[in-house]
Amino acid sequence: MQAIGLNRGLLALLMTLLLTACGFHLRGTGEVIPFASVYVKGDGAPTIARNLKRMLSGSGVKVLSNAEDAQIQLELMSEAYTKNILSLSGGGKVREYELLYKAVFRAREAKAELWGEPQTVNLRRDFSYSDSALLAKDAEEARLSEDMQSEAVREIMRRVGSLSRNKAADTQ
Repeated sequence: MQAIGLNRGLLALLMTLLLTACGFHLRGTGEVIPFASVYVKGDGAPTIARNLKRMLSGSGVKVLSNAEDAQIQLELMSEAYTKNILSLSGGGKVREYELLYKAVFRAREAKAELWGEPQTVNLRRDFSYSDSALLAKDAEEARLSEDMQSEAVREIMRRVGSLSRNKAADTQ
């Protein structure tokens, strides 16, 4: 009995060593922002602005309250959340909804005189609906909405991160 436990322990240790030897590591956030400081103006999209500031701070980027001191400025121009009926049952009751989330932003580096072109992040989710599970479906809709906002923040961070990489490629 004791030998079985010892063998399992050795097997677990061996597997751990093999995983670390091959370079395996947890993914992490994956968003690398090449800027040390950012100013976020989110008057048109306060919800996503708050989430973006939180994620930037978590990535080690200083979120400044003064635009002049920042290496890059982000303006979140608008966000829109839409819920459309996707399908109906034979009795005319809603069976599926379509959720749409749209965020528009633009960026400007500190040295640039002009803002970049506005960029749009569009996200879509479908979910089934049932009157008999009203509370559960409301919770599912809220969770899907939060997921779309989080995905929009990650997409904005990827696009902002690619700004300096594109500039570096253009100068070479």
